[in-house]
Formats: sequence, structure tokens, C-alpha cells
Amino acid sequence: METRTCIRRYETSDEAVVVDLWSRAAKLAHPFIEGEGEGERARKLREVYLRAAENWVAEVDGEVVALLGLLGDEIGGLFVDPRAQGRGVGRELVRHAAELRGGELRLEVFEANARARGFYERMGFAERGRRLDEESGHQLIVMVRPPSPGPAAPAR
Repeated sequence: METRTCIRRYETSDEAVVVDLWSRAAKLAHPFIEGEGEGERARKLREVYLRAAENWVAEVDGEVVALLGLLGDEIGGLFVDPRAQGRGVGRELVRHAAELRGGELRLEVFEANARARGFYERMGFAERGRRLDEESGHQLIVMVRPPSPGPAAPAR
């Protein structure tokens, strides 16, 4: 059976399902952060990030399974429902972000999140620096993906 993925803008009616999938995905990705996926961090997602970022969701067969937040040329967050991970949804959202921006993309990923670091490396991101996340006390890796080359210039 073929599945269909649709990427569309986040709508406020998506909030409950997005917060739920974020919570489950964040707990899985960041077990080293106390209280991840709940409490104050969930409040910030609802009241700050879902309002401040340009958010996109991926639907598979009509069900929202992923969220990508863009802050300018930065991927502020990419969360895929654990039940949908490994099926290419995250790749599609990163490609969508690259097409939207047309240039360099940036992001920060926790050093302890080896699975996400590997995913981003496979998507063409490379480490450009590190910094300490003041809120959690954990090391973040700054990663950058150069712009995709456009069509080749015609030979002269």
C-alpha cells in the first residue's frame, strides 16, 4: 500500500497533535534533558515557538506526523512522530526548507543526540561550531548546509 506525504503550513488547529508528537519525539531524542517534552518546555513550544517560527507539518495519509520550524535560514526544530521515523518524512521536510530558502540552512543539534547528528550529516550539514545551551547545560553543535547548486550554466 502506497503512502502519500503532504507538506503544508502549520495551522492553529494542528496544535494539539503537534504538541503531542513533539513531546513523544523530544523525549526519545533528548532523554538526557530533565523534563523534556513536558511542563515549561511544552508551554514554550505552544506560546513561543509555534507563534514565532514559520512552521510546516508533514501529513502521511491525512495524519500529521512531523513538524519543522524555520526561523529565517535556521531550522529551529524538526520533530517526527516516533511511529513515522525512518520513512523519509524528515528528509522531505529538510528538502522543503532548502527549496523555500534557496540558500544556506543552519541548525543546532545536541551533541548527545547522535541519531539526529547522523541524519543531518547525511542531509549535507557539516559542523561549524559548538556552544553550551544555557537552559539545559548540554553542548550544542552548530551545523550548516551550503546552498544546493543550481542548474549548470550553459557552456560558452
